Amino acid sequence: MISRPSPNHEPRRSSVVDMLVLHYTGMPDGATALERLCDPAAKVSAHYVIEEDGRVFALVDESRRAWHAGAGSWRGETDINSRSIGIELVNPGHEFGYRPFPVAQIDALVDLAHGILARHPIPPRNVVAHADIAPTRKEDPGELFPWQSLAEIHGIGLWPCGEPVEPPPVPVILAGLAHYGYDVTDPTAALVAFQRHFRPWSLTGTADPETCGRLRALLRVMR
Repeated sequence: MISRPSPNHEPRRSSVVDMLVLHYTGMPDGATALERLCDPAAKVSAHYVIEEDGRVFALVDESRRAWHAGAGSWRGETDINSRSIGIELVNPGHEFGYRPFPVAQIDALVDLAHGILARHPIPPRNVVAHADIAPTRKEDPGELFPWQSLAEIHGIGLWPCGEPVEPPPVPVILAGLAHYGYDVTDPTAALVAFQRHFRPWSLTGTADPETCGRLRALLRVMR
């Protein structure tokens, strides 16, 4: 762990930390991202940054409110920063040449996340993408992020194994997405965010049988 303190933090407004939010940096390289996250003029930060080679930088103490999530919502909560830990994974993102996350980076994430989950009461359904909490604004960490192996191999988050089902009426689908945690004000954005996390090989934004089957499977196991 490398100490790289950021001045961009403040006291938490919640007594509980029950979310882990994963991001990509979306900048050309890690050094540029670290500079921005530690620049007081930028007014952004995260608790940790993980480089592609597996180096972990600690920017903000977990007891403090880092400024990583911005405007968003999850399970009806809107002050995500106050109740979450934010991890930034160095990756150019969709704007600068999105690419797979290296093994060394994911291995470091697994170790870091296990420690965070041991220190805080974060349920599996609250291990989320930035895109999950801000579906109209964000795409990260994106469809190349290995959510399946993170859940199935390392026990971090959830991964649905449901078979395709005939789609129910749209209001029922949206109610299911909202019950899981999504803001469904923009239904297409919510569906794309769900697919980016749980069905990343086809981002249609439509409630097809596979998407509905996966949502139903999640609703059965969420905790």
